[in-house]
Amino acid sequence: MRAPAPSSNALHAALAAAALALLAGCGARSPGADLFPLESGHRWTYEVRTDWEDQRVERETRVFESLGRDDTLASGQAWLRRSDAGMDYWLRTDESGIYRVASRSLVQAEPQDDDTRRYVLKAPLAVGTQWAASTVAYLLQRRQGFPAEVRHGVAPVLMNYAIEATGQAVDTRAGHFEGCLRVGGKAALKLFADPVSGWKDLPLLTTEWYCPAVGLVKLQREESAGSPMLLGGTLTMELLSWQ
Repeated sequence: MRAPAPSSNALHAALAAAALALLAGCGARSPGADLFPLESGHRWTYEVRTDWEDQRVERETRVFESLGRDDTLASGQAWLRRSDAGMDYWLRTDESGIYRVASRSLVQAEPQDDDTRRYVLKAPLAVGTQWAASTVAYLLQRRQGFPAEVRHGVAPVLMNYAIEATGQAVDTRAGHFEGCLRVGGKAALKLFADPVSGWKDLPLLTTEWYCPAVGLVKLQREESAGSPMLLGGTLTMELLSWQ
């Protein structure tokens, strides 16, 4: 959910919420349960590549694991997902879709509940379905000044998501996948770009591909600066292997 280059770990945190699970109790499948299995025993390995606007390219590997049902939360049982960056995520699902309910980083002793449902995929799983969730600038940086990462000291903004296509074919280094669903997210962050341009609405764009029986196979995050005072880039998260 919807999922780790300087400042990219936080993005993976937001993106790691891209998961879904079975409905508790009756055993019925939730909407889109096949698009990202969350049952215990699954493991996804991704390459995370960041192409910066100053021509630098950075790569790292990120691994996510599904740990099954968990009773840690005071609000009740949820599905637990963990990244090798030290982030934990708790998710639930019902007839409305799949959503994150809490998360915990390495520096947090206890899970932090989300104020509202952070949907990964919202029903119905059809072109045009929309939802929204807060986001920050994970890549944008100041070329001068401290802290460099724009996300520090700038309030989150709302990103609007929509299912853009179904039945998509996607190629990754993990293989060729058919019948995939594509989700697009759009937001704008108002920043002081430079003395000539003044304040500008900088686009934050996300595209995610979910495939049957596998889950999230690819994600792309674009944060273009277009300013001599700011640095932006594109982050691509591509599936290398899964089980």
